[in-house]
Amino acid sequence: MATPAGPSENPGNGGNGRKNRELKLRMSEQVAAGVYANSLMVQHTGQEFILDFAMMTGGTGQVVARVITSPGHMKRVVQAMEENIKRYEAAHGPIVPPPSE
Repeated sequence: MATPAGPSENPGNGGNGRKNRELKLRMSEQVAAGVYANSLMVQHTGQEFILDFAMMTGGTGQVVARVITSPGHMKRVVQAMEENIKRYEAAHGPIVPPPSE
């Protein structure tokens, strides 16, 4: 189950009186196909975060997607990821990170 990370997000109604809204998003076939990334590089300026998702093999790689977003939205993304990791681990057990390279 995905948790949206945006202004309309409201996991479990959190006691704030707002009701969950269904998001209706269009997606091109190319975007819907997705890309695989096994590396992430994060940069930031005073106004934005830049996330470069890359596919690395044998010491070289290719950036497969770049996402640029505001600091406020990035904070919501991190919160949504933390919540989804908790849900994943509750359903499937702890995630064991690979050894550092």
